Amino acid sequence: MLGLAAVRFKVEGDPLIERIDKELPQTQCGQCGFPGCRPYATSISAGESDINQCPPGGQATIDALADLLGVESKPLNPDNGVESELPTVAWIDEQICIGCTKCIQACPVDAILGANKLMHTVIAAECTGCDLCVEPCPVDCIYMLPVEPTAATWQWPQPDSAVDVETAVSSVPHPVDLAGPVDQAPS
Repeated sequence: MLGLAAVRFKVEGDPLIERIDKELPQTQCGQCGFPGCRPYATSISAGESDINQCPPGGQATIDALADLLGVESKPLNPDNGVESELPTVAWIDEQICIGCTKCIQACPVDAILGANKLMHTVIAAECTGCDLCVEPCPVDCIYMLPVEPTAATWQWPQPDSAVDVETAVSSVPHPVDLAGPVDQAPS
């Protein structure tokens, strides 16, 4: 029975690594110091790395990892980069591109198409905005542009602070106050 149970209920891999990896943004950018999100998740699980090394994930990912691991959240480590306020996507100025392929070699998710000595272009839907293709470009023809929101991706902006309900309710005039003094009929 024990042998059958061991085969039937065998767990492949470390479930904690899987859960950590699901919280990471899967940009595979290497800004955390690891070649991808999975190795970073493995290092976090082993206690070798801190949870605040992922600029693409930003504070939301750090908070989610802190909740998952039961540790205190902390700000993003500035040594790894800064969190972008808006998601970005790479754009190549095809008039300037010389086709050196250095951006293709730097892209961790193969979002750049092109060939040697031919112009290159970015598959915007595949680009994770990791910014790794900008630095190796010898002619500075790659720009990181904000992703234009669509009807499917647009979200209401979050309020700056929560409104105190009692203050909000007390500041609304009472309906009688709006009408002015109530005329009384003579008795």
